[in-house]
Amino acid sequence: MKTRHLFRLLVAVSALLFVIAACTPQTETVEVTRVVTETTEVEVPVETEVEVPVEVTRIVTETVVEEVMAEEAALGSEERPIKVLFVPSVDVDQIISGGEVLATALSDATGLNFEVSVPTSYAATIEEMCASPDDTIGFIPAQGYVLANNRCGVTVGGAAVRFGLSWYAAQYVVPMDSPAESLEDLAGATWCIPDFGSTSGYLYPSAEFAALGIEPGEITEAGGHNGSMLGVNNGDCDFGTAFFSPPLLPNYARSWTYGVDDPEIWREAGENPVRTEEGRTFVAGGPDEGGYRILDARSSVTDTAPDIFENTRILAITDQIPNDTVSFGPEFPLNTANNIVSALIDFTASDECAQSICSEEFYNWTGLEAVTDSFYDPVRSAMDYLGISEEDILGG
Repeated sequence: MKTRHLFRLLVAVSALLFVIAACTPQTETVEVTRVVTETTEVEVPVETEVEVPVEVTRIVTETVVEEVMAEEAALGSEERPIKVLFVPSVDVDQIISGGEVLATALSDATGLNFEVSVPTSYAATIEEMCASPDDTIGFIPAQGYVLANNRCGVTVGGAAVRFGLSWYAAQYVVPMDSPAESLEDLAGATWCIPDFGSTSGYLYPSAEFAALGIEPGEITEAGGHNGSMLGVNNGDCDFGTAFFSPPLLPNYARSWTYGVDDPEIWREAGENPVRTEEGRTFVAGGPDEGGYRILDARSSVTDTAPDIFENTRILAITDQIPNDTVSFGPEFPLNTANNIVSALIDFTASDECAQSICSEEFYNWTGLEAVTDSFYDPVRSAMDYLGISEEDILGG
């Protein structure tokens, strides 16, 4: 009888403890009650000596910690703005101020938030796009795009249009009194370039030199097209390379013709270039007045060097180059990218663009057109010819 009474008492206490544990309120952690049944032989003094096996329930409480991942902020929100990256090819202050104008316009058009920055080099811009694959937009030149596409799959969204043209070229600029009359005369000459990642400033001239068997002298990386042109003007190097966009001709009667017209056809007017208050460089009053508008890289530095056209001249220009790109990180949402490209096309047709990427001090764009990756195959060919890979410029 005593054994049976003790057994019933233990079972009742176990059941009560189980109910109490199960009803305990849960907070940040989860308490899980595990019931472990053990068989214990309990010897109870009775009239007859019999060993009665008794089942004893032991209550074990374990603490389980559950980690909950915080939800990532939406792309384009204030907490996670879309990163807009510009290569430092012209004055950084101009890029920042003009970039903010563009960012505001894109925000108004798409309802998204954008953050403008200018990495320290072409290579740094590409590395940032690869490091942030789902939230970056890059305004990068043709070679930069090919490098970024090879490195991590950056995709092109559109190509710049400058005054109806989707191409530009590189110009070889020498001092006005330079004895050089052809590219062969630049063998051994010191060379100012914008950046080793520049398509017009380095890639195309290098390919042309290699094809002609010309080996220039010491190369100075000037930190942008402006720096390269100022390097020639200031006597820091024997020649420099930068972008060339053809001039606009009197009364817009026709377009400048590649391979036919002189790159400095405006010199026929017999007047020195003049910079206007709007930042444009005209000769003899500008196209509307029967004059010319100069668009090559030197026009961006006439504030700093007003006599640069008197001090320098274009020796030659390279083959045509596909225009700069608007590119997206490899994991950027396609629908969002398409909406942004559409907004950019509208922006380049607006008056606001003159304070941003359409400015002569900025990128001098006048439009944007959709292109595919194959549009940049000529750049790949030039890189292959020179044996240039992304490791050569971006590192391993």
